[in-house]
Amino acid sequence: MQIAILIFEKLTALDAIGPYEVLRSVPGWEVKFVGPEKGPVRTDSGALGLSADFGIDEVAEADIVLVPGGEGNVPLMQDEAVLSWLRRIDGGTKWTTSVCTGSLVLGAAGLLEGRRATSHWAFLEQLGELGADPVGGRFVQDGKLVTAAGVSAGIDMALHLVGQEVGPEVAQAVQLGIEYDPQPPFDAGSPEKAPEAIVELVTAVTGPDAMQSGTASDAG
Repeated sequence: MQIAILIFEKLTALDAIGPYEVLRSVPGWEVKFVGPEKGPVRTDSGALGLSADFGIDEVAEADIVLVPGGEGNVPLMQDEAVLSWLRRIDGGTKWTTSVCTGSLVLGAAGLLEGRRATSHWAFLEQLGELGADPVGGRFVQDGKLVTAAGVSAGIDMALHLVGQEVGPEVAQAVQLGIEYDPQPPFDAGSPEKAPEAIVELVTAVTGPDAMQSGTASDAG
């Protein structure tokens, strides 16, 4: 399996690294970090750098393509070179995937028209404006299109892909290997569970308005 993870300036680190840690654990699977251009990018916090070992002009096909989210999605949604690349590579993928607001980029590329998809909960309305049928859930599969909700949900999605491709036993072995056994100290991981004041706070600092203004924090 050849996996291409798109990375770009101001992406959310875990959106890419969470699935990477799962997918690279499968024997024989090769993960490539692909950027609009070859070279380093900085995450949305500015504190962490990742390296795109390949530019989009060097990767013409992949079994899995994954688009993470982050503040950098906003200019990416207007980048016709990237959108054209996604449309081309989607033509040959087994799975076209995204994490968090990465689904907005898939939508901007025209790949979500009439398809069930998800994103970070604060961006579901915007996802609908891009032609998708927005639904909740940790991840949503519609044919070969698999979209994950916010940030940490990318790990769930990646484990699902492993299970689909090589079976539940391998997926469970990977899950155990990375000790993915969530037991959070607070039960506030969704807007349905979190106190209203917390939902309002997170919406203000990570929602669409904050992303458009360039002040979003950990929106993914």
